[in-house]
Amino acid sequence: MVECLQKNWCSENGENRGTCVFKEEEMKYVLVTGGVVSGLGKGVTASSIGLLLQACGLRVTSIKIDPYLNKDAGTMSPFEHGEVFVLDDGGEVDLDLGNYERFLDVKLTRDNNITTGKIYQSVIDKERKGDYLGKTVQVVPHITDAIQDWIERVAAIPVDGKEGPPDVCVIELGGTIGDIESMPFIEALGQFSYRVGAGNFCLIHVSLVPVLNVVGEQKTKPTQHSVRGLRSLGLTPNILACRSTTELDTNVKEKLSRFCHVPAENIITLYDVSNIWHVPLLLRDQKAHKAILKVLDLPCITSKPMLGEWTARAQLCDKLIEPIRVAMVGKYTGLSDSYLSVLKALLHASVACRRKLVINWVSASDLEDATAIENPDVNRAAWDSLKSADGILVPGGFGDRGVEGKIIAAKYARENNIPYLGICLGMQTAVIEYARSVLGLENANSTEFDQNTKNPCVIFMPEGSKTHMGGTMRLGSRRTYFQVTNSKALQLYGNQRFIDERHRHRYEVNPDMVSQLEKAGLSFTGKDESGQRMQIIELYNHPYFIGVQFHPEFKSRPGKPSALFLGLIAAASGQLDVLLKKSVSTKANGYTNVMSAGSSHRYDNGVNGIHSNGKSNGLHA
Repeated sequence: MVECLQKNWCSENGENRGTCVFKEEEMKYVLVTGGVVSGLGKGVTASSIGLLLQACGLRVTSIKIDPYLNKDAGTMSPFEHGEVFVLDDGGEVDLDLGNYERFLDVKLTRDNNITTGKIYQSVIDKERKGDYLGKTVQVVPHITDAIQDWIERVAAIPVDGKEGPPDVCVIELGGTIGDIESMPFIEALGQFSYRVGAGNFCLIHVSLVPVLNVVGEQKTKPTQHSVRGLRSLGLTPNILACRSTTELDTNVKEKLSRFCHVPAENIITLYDVSNIWHVPLLLRDQKAHKAILKVLDLPCITSKPMLGEWTARAQLCDKLIEPIRVAMVGKYTGLSDSYLSVLKALLHASVACRRKLVINWVSASDLEDATAIENPDVNRAAWDSLKSADGILVPGGFGDRGVEGKIIAAKYARENNIPYLGICLGMQTAVIEYARSVLGLENANSTEFDQNTKNPCVIFMPEGSKTHMGGTMRLGSRRTYFQVTNSKALQLYGNQRFIDERHRHRYEVNPDMVSQLEKAGLSFTGKDESGQRMQIIELYNHPYFIGVQFHPEFKSRPGKPSALFLGLIAAASGQLDVLLKKSVSTKANGYTNVMSAGSSHRYDNGVNGIHSNGKSNGLHA
């Protein structure tokens, strides 16, 4: 792998010990498990651990294990499992992989998300081919061996654009210790720790230390029971990451150390912070990297984590005061995780524009005429929320519920010169609205919602499948070519001839209607290589009205906000002209970075720097 990373000399007790050499077969593994309850933030913790090790000079990759039987997350409802994150290779994966990519700035593959469905399918396929030579196929050893082989294979795949395998693989086990569906994975990981050997495996257990309001005392018993259950299954934690509302008291740490058999210095507190960018800093300040490196037998890594830019960004996010309101007009507004990557992309852009992001959640169906009749108060509140926003964003979605509301939102933004960004279905509804309002085609629609429409603005793609739902869409990274030179999108992307963005859709704009729409003033400024697939729409006589068939939110990063989200926030805050002038001379992988460091810092129970109608949206570190 590497020889003495960053050329540091090992020093312990003042003694030089020479250079540290990794053997090529010695991949290091960090396993993150969770106990007591779900939703403790294992994904953010695993991402933060990866970032911390990366800041020490190590190359890091990540794997997420989901014990459900689904082959992937593609057919799951956002209400049940949050958003479906899409990778460059078209993998539809758990939203935690989005956290990994954003924190580590890497590009993962579909194989970095392991599910029970994938493992069992691979084993059954082998059995059908006769690979097991007539043996009885069992959970142990065949399923457990398949899990271990998968981890070793995927951990060696470079994800940072460099050659050679990474140094460390951070593995997150989904669910909670004790779940029945997790048992094969826990057994496999217990075997795996023995397989890779001592010094190559570190187990970090994320648990809850609740504070009972009645007595105001931090209670350790839930974590004690969780660790006991983990040990009974053959896994012993090296480090405890304890979620709590406040920092753990010294006597609480000593008690956990005594009953959980973990050194007190290896017990880390992950208390509530103002935004999740502070979590890696919490780990650093409590010297979590030293504990991990000691367990992984890496004494040669002596440099302090280089997190200066990350620290400045976290502090800047806390410092922001002037609000920018964005109306999110969607179908799944009841669960913010349904639009997690969109929220993160908006946050990245807002911080870059020095604005405090406030989300006005608008359920699309509440804007419709039917709601005005059935529940006028709800309709009035939805309209008030829409009209109070500085910008409007209509995200992707499937199904006909709320579609008319999204069309109404697009019309309001177009007619009132409100900055608008439509993503996937948000672009399609903007096209339908334009055909109805400007072309006068009152029955214009998508064949997804009306198969018999006489004016199909949006049609089913020829390569799609109407019988199989999983993995049959246009997925993954696809190239878009700009068609004109006076496009705002082109300028925001640094005047590149083409861009690569990720897709996830079954329907797209009908090419037979493009000329008619363009004559009426709707510009199709981005198309695929064939010229038949419409990728970007714009209105030139509007401050900012852009729709895209792809999902730019999936490639947004904290220090490199998505170009189109940056454009939306800049337009909504009156900074677009300045940004476009900067964009002409700035090219950085399709992203324009106008952010600089902040200087203040506060700790409270804020929410990732995102506020929702003036209230917390329930997301915290």
